[in-house]
Amino acid sequence: MARIHSFESFGTVDGPGVRFVVFMQGCPLRCLYCHNPDTWEVNRGKEYGVDEVFEQIMKYYNYIKDGGVTLSGGEPLLQIDFAIELFKKLKKEGLHTCIDTSGITFQENNDKELQKFEELLKYTDLFLLDIKQMNPKKHKLLTGAENKHTLAFASFLDKHHKSLWIRYVLVPGYSDDKQDLYALRSFLDTLHNVEKIEILPYHTLGVSKYENMQMEYPLKGVLTPSKDSVDEVKKILGVK
Repeated sequence: MARIHSFESFGTVDGPGVRFVVFMQGCPLRCLYCHNPDTWEVNRGKEYGVDEVFEQIMKYYNYIKDGGVTLSGGEPLLQIDFAIELFKKLKKEGLHTCIDTSGITFQENNDKELQKFEELLKYTDLFLLDIKQMNPKKHKLLTGAENKHTLAFASFLDKHHKSLWIRYVLVPGYSDDKQDLYALRSFLDTLHNVEKIEILPYHTLGVSKYENMQMEYPLKGVLTPSKDSVDEVKKILGVK
């Protein structure tokens, strides 16, 4: 069983092609720019079994057979056992599988948990890894946690030759420092499995959710980055 926030049957921004996206409930991070604060709490959402979700996905098989299925969130790897069992079934149907994650739950020194991650790799075709900040202190300010687990997970995926897309949210004043960006570029240059780098400009589309949940929006007054700023970051990170 798993807690799920919602489904999207025709997703086009969470991996290649047209995809069925499962937004898992629960996240240990508290990113200041998060536009889905309603996915944070682990006890919210609706409970589903693997077979229920599988059947829901298969209704759209003809539409997603050339795209696939993505688990997003929240943080999908909080519910890694569910992810493994669902992806096992999807791979038997020949569907492409993808996970959008911060890697924050990865524990390289926990043998039991490491075995689960190694099992997950068998059934996952692509990982979208959200690296929020290279500077540990700035990462903690931005998300509430340091980045060591995220970076360790990136290296783990590289070691196992898993396809990887990097996602970087560009937030003026929080993740646009050139020194940090060059540090990110240096880290990415150590990886051999990065197929794509996506720069995601900060936006304010989630502000209404904070208002509806009677929460103060933490980045009030922060503007969307300019096209020139985005282009400069793309150049630093070698985005083609």
